[in-house]
Amino acid sequence: MFVRLIRPAVSLLVLMTLLLGIAYPLVITGAAKLALPRQAAGSLIYRDGKLSGSTLIGQSFSDPKYFWGRPSATAPQPYNGLASTASNVGPLNPALIDAVKANVKALHDADPDNQRPIPVDLVTASASGLDPDMSPAAAEYQAVRVARARNLDLGRIETLIKSHEREPLFGFIGERRINVLELNLALDQLH
Repeated sequence: MFVRLIRPAVSLLVLMTLLLGIAYPLVITGAAKLALPRQAAGSLIYRDGKLSGSTLIGQSFSDPKYFWGRPSATAPQPYNGLASTASNVGPLNPALIDAVKANVKALHDADPDNQRPIPVDLVTASASGLDPDMSPAAAEYQAVRVARARNLDLGRIETLIKSHEREPLFGFIGERRINVLELNLALDQLH
């Protein structure tokens, strides 16, 4: 009797493993590679044959000559894809308040003359901790610092920012945004 109960259970386990663990992922991966090959490959960016990063995962920039993206909440290093998670600290949690204060201080230390209000996305982490984008306001806040650090005309930097703005998906889903890695790579191309 015991064997009669185990046999269908094991058979069902093997069948579901083959269907949902092997066949389904292969079909979905194949369809993604056909429909969206760049995205299915990770939206990687190469410069001069070398991998610079992905447009889907943020990177840590701290040099004043680059635009800084949204802070990361991942550990042990920032933008760690294996540790993608929210920090789960509430607005009154001292850890969040201390992190925001530290981010504000870093921005003020890098550009002490900047008296503009700091956009919230420059001092708070996103839910994933991997956000590759920033708001246009965050880029505009940093424009003077980047122009000064690179010895470039502010108008050139502002034009570059505008040229990298992306509209909301279908014109209404999400906010306008700028990919930090793409903007910084375009900065490096300026002479």
